[in-house]
Amino acid sequence: MSLHYVALGDSTTVGVGDPMNGSSTTDLSGAGARPGEGWRGWASLLADSLASSHRVTFSNFATSGATVHLVATEQLPEAVTTGPIDIASLIVGVNDTLRSSFDSGRIRACLDHCAEQLTARGALLLTVRFHDHGQVFGLPAWLRRPLWQRIEQVNQVYDDLHAKFGGIRLDMADYPEVYRRDFWSIDRLHPGERGHRRLARGFADELARRGLPIDVPPDLDCAGVAPSRWADTLWLVKEGVPWLGRRANDLVPWAARMAVTQVRPSSGLRPSGSSGALRPSNAEVQRLEA
Repeated sequence: MSLHYVALGDSTTVGVGDPMNGSSTTDLSGAGARPGEGWRGWASLLADSLASSHRVTFSNFATSGATVHLVATEQLPEAVTTGPIDIASLIVGVNDTLRSSFDSGRIRACLDHCAEQLTARGALLLTVRFHDHGQVFGLPAWLRRPLWQRIEQVNQVYDDLHAKFGGIRLDMADYPEVYRRDFWSIDRLHPGERGHRRLARGFADELARRGLPIDVPPDLDCAGVAPSRWADTLWLVKEGVPWLGRRANDLVPWAARMAVTQVRPSSGLRPSGSSGALRPSNAEVQRLEA
């Protein structure tokens, strides 16, 4: 059986955080985890696992720093020219939550457009529901709370996509290890080898439950070593604080306004329903479909 798997998304799908050791058994194309280029990642691990039972063509169009708009306007047009698609992963949105230009309506329009185009070509969609990144970062509550609200708006879009288009969706908050230090790479923004392996295994298990044979599921044993406390501290001084400083222009004024205007924090983990702010404008949808 032949399978064509295309991956769209940001640096997590590129494979950042999971150093490449060894070679891949799949036919790789596009940006992403190529043998010898530094990163492997969950999507490549999943493709290798699928290749244990099928003839797999894996096209990874993910790029580091991608936003949902970039995926819809740059990655998607390339992906849909590759012919019929059997499996398509669409995991993006965290970069949008870290920018002052965050627009939930635009995110909805872009992701809906991507899902519609991919499923129209036969793809089974693979998506996620994001966890609380602020908890992983160790952000103070006044900054973590509004960031979580943005993440939940993105999650609501993925909830609605799953209801509309089906597919497989992993809820990262269902995995207790997502808040363990060894799940993450040195920057705490990208999964480490363990995190990438867990994500690949989660999708493989769900595909197998749907009747897709996978002879060799992704291995959960890691070849690498999790970052030490010293490496953590060194990264925080050299990279973490400067990164937060660069993001401060976007995040801090917005979070401060949110902290002042909120009478009490939102206690629910998920919104009870979508709001008008999440609805894309007709003009946005028409522009994406043009």
